[in-house]
Amino acid sequence: MPVLNSHSLEFISRSVEQTRRVGMRLGALLQTGDVVCLVGDLGAGKTTLMQGVAAGWGSLDAVSSPTFVLVNMYRRPDGQRLYHLDAYRLSGAAEAEDLDLESLIASGPLVVEWADRIKEALPDEHMWVTLQWVGENQRDFVFTARGPRYQAWLGKLRQQLYGVA
Repeated sequence: MPVLNSHSLEFISRSVEQTRRVGMRLGALLQTGDVVCLVGDLGAGKTTLMQGVAAGWGSLDAVSSPTFVLVNMYRRPDGQRLYHLDAYRLSGAAEAEDLDLESLIASGPLVVEWADRIKEALPDEHMWVTLQWVGENQRDFVFTARGPRYQAWLGKLRQQLYGVA
């Protein structure tokens, strides 16, 4: 478990619904060019969090893990796109770069599951979310901001989740 500082926020979810709600708050912050990196073992809640992210961002599309297709795209009624990349089957950063991540990021927000597998291919500034399975209905999230935009997000999340800045 990382030592928390002003660039990190920890939240413990006690239900699937609460995990989705946290994702919705995160999704509401997303803009084109944003990158959110999700890291955690199988069953840690990455796809459930992503369901909330897509809903909070404004997509009505069904969300599923893109393990076999690598990248899912979700749409909003205004035509904007949100990209969801599953890096589990990628061999590393070089294979991720072949997916032209820059063009994805330039045309919509990007959420990456198993981001630790392709870390070198990702922008230096991003929101890193570590998810950990604690119990049947309990998950631990640590949000770590890397860059000023994501530091501002962290303040907004802290305010929304705990009512303090």
